[in-house]
Amino acid sequence: MSYSQEAQLRAVLAGKKLYLLDMDGTLYLGKRLFPHSLAFLEAVRASGADYLFLTNNSSRGTDAYVKKLNAMGIPAEAEDFFTSTDAACAWLRANYTGERIYALGTASFVAHLRREGFPVTERYDEQTDCLLMGYDTELTYQKLIDATRLINRGVTYLATNPDWVCPTEYGYIPDCGSIAQALEHATGRLPRFLGKPEPAIARLAMEKKQAAPEQTVMIGDRIYTDIACGKRAGISTILVFSGETTPEVWRQSDIKPDVALAGVEDILPALRGASLSSL
Repeated sequence: MSYSQEAQLRAVLAGKKLYLLDMDGTLYLGKRLFPHSLAFLEAVRASGADYLFLTNNSSRGTDAYVKKLNAMGIPAEAEDFFTSTDAACAWLRANYTGERIYALGTASFVAHLRREGFPVTERYDEQTDCLLMGYDTELTYQKLIDATRLINRGVTYLATNPDWVCPTEYGYIPDCGSIAQALEHATGRLPRFLGKPEPAIARLAMEKKQAAPEQTVMIGDRIYTDIACGKRAGISTILVFSGETTPEVWRQSDIKPDVALAGVEDILPALRGASLSSL
């Protein structure tokens, strides 16, 4: 890292109270925790700041994420997370006045919506007036048929996130955005996405932690969701190349983070007050 990059990073981190952190591709890949992730999280809190895991992955509930991170050695509680499912619930509470929501997602996703008190179904019927789609790792063809029928009827059509792929230790697999594109080919419609890059999810996260935009930084591996969300929410952004976005994609993109780094390990020295160039 050059001296100018080091200075730019320190300027971005100055006065930051809240770190909004993507998880998949930023802190871990599948079940593999990146070597410096735990040290990075410890350094954030040691610096006097706090962090919130801000993920678009709606396939798991918060309880499942707590268990996953704890199994990796990362201390985590439910209050440490804000997901695209949380963002969807916030949108529904503010805007939905219908009778029934078809939830296209995992059992964990459906259970989350029911706990929040929404009238959810997993079967097609004529009373359903809203389709909410998550990242469904339990997808069946029947769900696609039901979704197509609902979309063609003109119901309110929502989805948690536009991510095309989810990174795993064995490569990329289709995410919610890819499922939405498949349904677009069948119906001609795309959903309204409620997670990143929509700025509302970042604003809700800042509200949860009582942090202002100038006190907040977004860190993630996807330029079209993580970084775009931060930019649209008016907060600082750091792109890491440990997940989906490559340096080539970054150079060609119109969306530019404030800083681009190999991974969160490059942030550690600045958090600890050391010189990056001395490592």
